[in-house]
Amino acid sequence: MEVIRLKNYIGGKFVDSKDGQLMDSVNPATGVKILEVPCSGEADVDDAVAAAEEAKQAWRFTPLKERCEVLCRWADLIDANLERLAQAESLDNGKPVALARAVDIPRAATNLRYFANFVMGFKEDVHSAHPSVLDVAMRDPLGVVVCISPWNLPLYLLTWKVAPALAAGNCVIAKPSEITPYTAHLLCELCTEAGVPAGVFNVLHGPGAKMGKRLVEHPKVRAVSFTGSTATGRVIATLAAPLFKKVSLEMGGKNAALVFPDANLDLAVATTVRSAFANQGQICFCTSRLLVHQDIYAAFRDRLVARVRELVVGDPQVAGTNIGAVVSRDHMGKIMSYVDLARQEGGTILCGGETVTVPGRCKDGVFVAPTVVEGLPIDSRVNLEEIFGPVACLVPFSTEEEAVAMANITPYGLSAVVWTDSLARSQRVVRHLDAGIIWVNTWMERNLGTVFGGHKSSGVGAEGGVHALRFFTTVKNVTIKT
Repeated sequence: MEVIRLKNYIGGKFVDSKDGQLMDSVNPATGVKILEVPCSGEADVDDAVAAAEEAKQAWRFTPLKERCEVLCRWADLIDANLERLAQAESLDNGKPVALARAVDIPRAATNLRYFANFVMGFKEDVHSAHPSVLDVAMRDPLGVVVCISPWNLPLYLLTWKVAPALAAGNCVIAKPSEITPYTAHLLCELCTEAGVPAGVFNVLHGPGAKMGKRLVEHPKVRAVSFTGSTATGRVIATLAAPLFKKVSLEMGGKNAALVFPDANLDLAVATTVRSAFANQGQICFCTSRLLVHQDIYAAFRDRLVARVRELVVGDPQVAGTNIGAVVSRDHMGKIMSYVDLARQEGGTILCGGETVTVPGRCKDGVFVAPTVVEGLPIDSRVNLEEIFGPVACLVPFSTEEEAVAMANITPYGLSAVVWTDSLARSQRVVRHLDAGIIWVNTWMERNLGTVFGGHKSSGVGAEGGVHALRFFTTVKNVTIKT
């Protein structure tokens, strides 16, 4: 494959970064360089903000129906370019192309289409305490907003932020991860074809360390929506707070699955294999802590390990591959450091625990075997710190109260899964779990209108449906006397 040189997308045009600096991006499955990526700086931020400022009034007052038609055309173009986008996502991220084809790219189109339609029914609040007085709570777009998306689900999560922002009438400066920028670049090509006006959607590539501070602090930027690590989210919050900017932060997780003795064991095991290892364990909702009642612990463990051993680690382009490459060599090093730490903390590796060499074109890729660990204390570092890879720890519990305490022990509170056939138990347990998203007897069933956000160090604010539109708008009350 010929190396592709990406450019920023500002004011409806592809442009080089001001200083011309580039960084390499490699396919993690092969180790081969595939992209040259701009290293944008503060001057590029200023240009993007200026383009968005110039476009914001016209976009804000574009009739809602016309704005929504543009977003739906964009979604249609994503659908029409499914295979091209899926291949790009797999090349850039290392995930199986079948996963990108079935999940990532269709969901990107759904995000745009959903918010285009949802905003049409977004109602204002109206109050009348007197026959001659009417109070109307009107919502206006903020203006220029920043959307920062992560590397694990690049197009999926970029459009999850951009769609409600644009539907609400804002202009966007998007900053995709510099590790996985390819589909953001292709999205810009489709954006032009869809008829998104110049300056309404802008993309800056490169490391956050070089431009992030200016993105957050720029006086014309009204809000920042971020998905990524808790450490970076903390920096954004620190920069934005004294400037009184709106922030939405979706950050790390150390999610627990709680498996009670009355659970459907076959379903719980099959789903847990997916919830722990989908996308190489690189999903914020992955369940890396498996808390299992002592009465069924051995049976659950043995079935789980047998199923995990059947997972195929291999070339992301090959049908039947379950586990592709992790996103980078550096990230593989981080994952393996935690596997080593698990051994040091007294854990037993039941399967995996090693890197994998995939023969052929992927011999220089970065692959990690799906790993299951037992025997670690619940307060061990491996059970408390986010690994974000294909590593899951089994921990037995004896009572409902103990299971809840174990689930809540980490500084994170993103999600949890409860496995039980008792409706009464499920209701008791979910009320005590400190997590923003909880599934009972399932995982990753998502309605885009429901609230999406974490507790504690997993997040600030909420996304999804009306919550996203409220974030990307400001409210004013208008009192009318007749």
